[in-house]
Amino acid sequence: MSTTVHDLEKTVNSGLTTNVKRSEINFNQLFIDVDVEDIISTILFLKTNEKCRFRQLIDITAVDYPQREKRFKIVYLLLSHENNLRIIINTNIDEKETVPSITKIFTSANWMEREVFDMYGISFKDHPDLRRILTDYGFDGYPLRKDFPLTGHLEVRYSEEKKKVTYEPVKLDQEYRDFDLESPWEGTKYVKLDEEKNETKDT
Repeated sequence: MSTTVHDLEKTVNSGLTTNVKRSEINFNQLFIDVDVEDIISTILFLKTNEKCRFRQLIDITAVDYPQREKRFKIVYLLLSHENNLRIIINTNIDEKETVPSITKIFTSANWMEREVFDMYGISFKDHPDLRRILTDYGFDGYPLRKDFPLTGHLEVRYSEEKKKVTYEPVKLDQEYRDFDLESPWEGTKYVKLDEEKNETKDT
């Protein structure tokens, strides 16, 4: 008999009594909230417990809430092939906190944690190789933070003149354009002018 998501919730809450701060079922998936210091024991339990068997790490990501005291939510998504179930583990941290690396439990977490570090500036303690993975090593800032400018800070391009990749401050100069923002139901200016000319001719 396969484990249902409701069975899973009971197993998790009974096995991780002190870890789980909140549990909820949505879209046939279990969501749980834990403190950052309980991440290792929680992930390890979910992987090794015979009723859970979450043996595949699907993703690690983060969400930025600048207005909150604990600015970042770290999200772990695990899959149990045997039970055909998913579980989402959430933990919240402030900007100065570090998150324990789970690379010793799931080796695939290596690049996922590097991506979170690269995009959000979140550090993972005991990570074997914590460095940028998507942006350049000299990149300034963290692109998925809400306070990161949409244009970025530097423009990276290949200079034919210098025959190498160059970094230049972003410039977004453009010629003045006159946007016609009138309601389409009332018609644009040039249509109105044509109509007025036709009315004058008719009279």
